[in-house]
Amino acid sequence: MSVQYKLEAFEGPLDLLLHLIDKNEVDIYNIPISDITNQYMSYLSSMDDLQMDITSDFLVMAATLLSIKSKMLLPKPPVIDLDGLELDTDIDPRMELVQKLLEYRKFKGIAEHLREKEIGRSLIYMREPEDLTPYQPKVIVNPLIGLHLADIMFAFQHALRRSVSRNRVTKIHRDEISVKDRIRQLVEALEEQGGQMLFSRLLGEEMTREDIIVTFLALLELIKIKKVSCYQHNLFDEIVIRLREEGEQIGISDLEVDY
Repeated sequence: MSVQYKLEAFEGPLDLLLHLIDKNEVDIYNIPISDITNQYMSYLSSMDDLQMDITSDFLVMAATLLSIKSKMLLPKPPVIDLDGLELDTDIDPRMELVQKLLEYRKFKGIAEHLREKEIGRSLIYMREPEDLTPYQPKVIVNPLIGLHLADIMFAFQHALRRSVSRNRVTKIHRDEISVKDRIRQLVEALEEQGGQMLFSRLLGEEMTREDIIVTFLALLELIKIKKVSCYQHNLFDEIVIRLREEGEQIGISDLEVDY
């Protein structure tokens, strides 16, 4: 089982070293290794006087500091000249320790920032979520949902092509039936068929081009006042027309249709 040692505000040997560097206000890249080592060893001695167990991490760091101190006391090796090239073998023994201290300081700063965030977040109390369903706006269902205008246009064009294939002689004459009358006929036909029928059933073989156009306009008026709805079960299937019981209760006589 590992033993974690904590002396005052210090956690581990790197934390103690950073405290000593900040306390002496020295440059971390130019650590006075002799003074820092002496202060570090003094802390270890105080720990021993208080009969506290010294963890291996502190002892390893003490050995590292003593090793660096001894290397700093040794004379610098001479510069080696190899074929006119000067090779500098003077490597600062403190650099490895400096890199560890810099990394430890960075992660310690991040941990402190996260601790402050945790404390700030712990002061915020959230309400339980409420049911906002009664406040949601009511969405009006589109009677033409799933059915595009192009589908009705294709059906209309198909009906026109069928009328052309009959080779009838076109005659210009006054409309024999108005859109309002055709609306009334469509509603009656739907009621007789149980409230729904196929679009193709509205167009009989004997209908002229004018009758088809009037029927198409009457169907659009019924969709507009939400009296009927149109849909397809699958793509390119027959268009189904259905009476809507929940639609607007507008009498046929009340429609403002003058054509």
